[in-house]
Amino acid sequence: QVQFVESGGGLVQPGGSLRLSCAASGSIGSIYRMGWYRQAPGKQRGLVATIGNGDSTNYADSVKGRFTISRDNAKNTVYLQMNSLKREDTAVYYCYAAFGGIMYWGKGTLVTVSS
Repeated sequence: QVQFVESGGGLVQPGGSLRLSCAASGSIGSIYRMGWYRQAPGKQRGLVATIGNGDSTNYADSVKGRFTISRDNAKNTVYLQMNSLKREDTAVYYCYAAFGGIMYWGKGTLVTVSS
């Protein structure tokens, strides 16, 4: 069983910043990839950013230049620094960890960008 502790979500004004974190624990092996997806109301869940063991990163076009993903392998933790937030970034953000050919998901943290 895998557990996640997600934190950092909340309400922020347009142009503001937030930092999400997600720590994985439990019966986990060598984590291949970690990252974040998001789901806005009425929309499908979509990729935000991912990071591999060798720190290779992948970003959705909509967040490039504004969001930065990083990870601490010793702590099995992934971070998402979000700057210059826009209203359209409002969504539930889900972290995941991939290992053993399976993706494990956190329960999500809500980010609301509003004035």
